[in-house]
Amino acid sequence: MVDNWLMPGGRSVAAAAAVLIVTAALDGAGSAGATATRTLPHSTCAVFPADNYWHADVSKLPVNRHSGQWMSHMSPGSNLHPDFGPSYGAQPVPYGIPYTVVPHSHPRVHVHFTYASESDDVGYPLGSDSKIEGGVNADGDRHVLIVDRKTCRLFELYDVHHDNGRWTAGSGATWSLNANKLRPAGWTSADAAGLPILSGLLRLDEVEAGHVDHAIRFTTNITDRRFIWPARHEAGSVSHHSYPPMGARFRLKAGFAISSYRKDTRAVLRAMKRYGLVLADNGSPWYFQGTSEKGWPSGMLDELKRIPASAFEAVDTSSLKRSSSSAAVAR
Repeated sequence: MVDNWLMPGGRSVAAAAAVLIVTAALDGAGSAGATATRTLPHSTCAVFPADNYWHADVSKLPVNRHSGQWMSHMSPGSNLHPDFGPSYGAQPVPYGIPYTVVPHSHPRVHVHFTYASESDDVGYPLGSDSKIEGGVNADGDRHVLIVDRKTCRLFELYDVHHDNGRWTAGSGATWSLNANKLRPAGWTSADAAGLPILSGLLRLDEVEAGHVDHAIRFTTNITDRRFIWPARHEAGSVSHHSYPPMGARFRLKAGFAISSYRKDTRAVLRAMKRYGLVLADNGSPWYFQGTSEKGWPSGMLDELKRIPASAFEAVDTSSLKRSSSSAAVAR
């Protein structure tokens, strides 16, 4: 039987059951140190090791020298937009990207890929239980994210369809959540940047616990035709360094006051100051992604929609790089 963490109803039980692995003391703001990792509900899997790029504290890193130029091409007068939450009947499932935790015994299927040369040719644990972004009849990206609970292997697919017993997708990728290995340079994934999606999704269990330990995936509309580590792929429409490349990282400025916001909103904003946002795909500027599930509080979402893009700056992450083939960061 599939152990699907996207359960109906409230999230208090799942949030309480989620395991925290804390390897550093809590700071004064109530958030955990940069080496803390949090496991996925209904599993013992952390989303990549504690020294992985997604868990890196970027709050003290220098501002990227291209920050002003990049910001000027990213609708600087707009606000953040949480790209997840209640759909209010616009689609059959909540907005956001779902993921499913499955047992190792789950049947594997062969998938026919549009971009086969850059996809991982393995058996994917797909079935009638697989949650498709937007629902089974959705248009759009139709992402599917699956975690093998026993091996902690992550499977991600883009544009998934199942017709006449045949599974197809635009692309597919897999990672060990226990390792830092990157995809080959130039390869896409289920994301334009060639990065995993799950590691950048904001999850309700971690927000309810007040502990978000990773950077958050986001989009903008016009990107440069290049990528920077640890991204592996680009999907840009211009060739100019004044536009952000895939893999660019941004953070909420340290001086942005957050004390007046709700507790759950503050948890998200603390993460944006410490871990930041990672540019992972083309889309509407400053849309950031979270899980598709019931329970996202409208009050928090409304507050996040009022955070100005101008409160962010690009970060120079070059000092974090240890190896071009690994997402492990330098200490």
